[in-house]
Amino acid sequence: MKKLLMASLAIFVVSFATAQTAEEIKAEMGPKKDSIAAIQKRVDALQAKLDALPGWKLGAFGTIGGSISEFNNWFAQGIPNNSSGNIGFTVNAFANLQQEKFFWRNAANVNLAWVKLDDKDDPTDDDSFRQATDVFNISSLYGRKLSEKFAVSALMEYRTTILSNINDPGYLDLGVGATWTPIPDLIVVMHPLNYNFVFSSEDTIFESSMGAKIVADYTKQIGAISFKSNLSLFQSYKSADLSNWTWTNSFSYTLWKMIGVGFDFGLRNNKQETLNYIVNNAPTPDPGATFDSIDNELQTYWTLGLSYKF
Repeated sequence: MKKLLMASLAIFVVSFATAQTAEEIKAEMGPKKDSIAAIQKRVDALQAKLDALPGWKLGAFGTIGGSISEFNNWFAQGIPNNSSGNIGFTVNAFANLQQEKFFWRNAANVNLAWVKLDDKDDPTDDDSFRQATDVFNISSLYGRKLSEKFAVSALMEYRTTILSNINDPGYLDLGVGATWTPIPDLIVVMHPLNYNFVFSSEDTIFESSMGAKIVADYTKQIGAISFKSNLSLFQSYKSADLSNWTWTNSFSYTLWKMIGVGFDFGLRNNKQETLNYIVNNAPTPDPGATFDSIDNELQTYWTLGLSYKF
């Protein structure tokens, strides 16, 4: 009995000592965490000063996503024997020049994806990878500074697809106006004089016109998180049917070195593209469709997968 009491007392003492040690360690960690946060704030402040220095700033980040699967005799679904897969990637690259009296900002956005579905019970189906997402956008903005936040500017922006129907349609915006930079990470372009050139073999639907161009671009990096949001809007002076807008967003969280998790999504509204699809490319084309007879469907895409940056 005496030995049992001594053993119990020893276990209690060891447990109490361990608990005390853990509490002491936690107490020591508190001030160190505060110190780390203070150091990070100073590092962020220095990075902001570094970003504001004149010269070129280059970078890129994006997302890679994909999956493959195979089913055999999985009778709960409509195609019990199939193999499927999808793969896609995005690239967001920039090359920006900052000088005392002017700036020159260049950017590229590419989003490509392919998908396949092979029905093993149907020897006539298409078992190859097919285009699913096809986005290509480049822009170049030059501004002559009037003040720290305002500049007179000129913009060139080109959008098309590159996997198929290259430059059919393609959109080229050329315009002049003003650029506002309320904070270092946000650029707002307001160009009341802009011509939207539209290139297409379907000239009865697509039409070039004069209008206003508005672009808002927000790019931010906070620690391991990278974020980019870009809105590009063209308002035609001739007809609302010729107007369009595209909003793209990219997020990435770095887990290890340059690798992490990324998510991209985009929204687009273009009535000319909607009408062209209904007249020429829909499963059941409607040659008699007009701008007034169709609903302008919202176009969307998203990609989730591994991210990278450099």
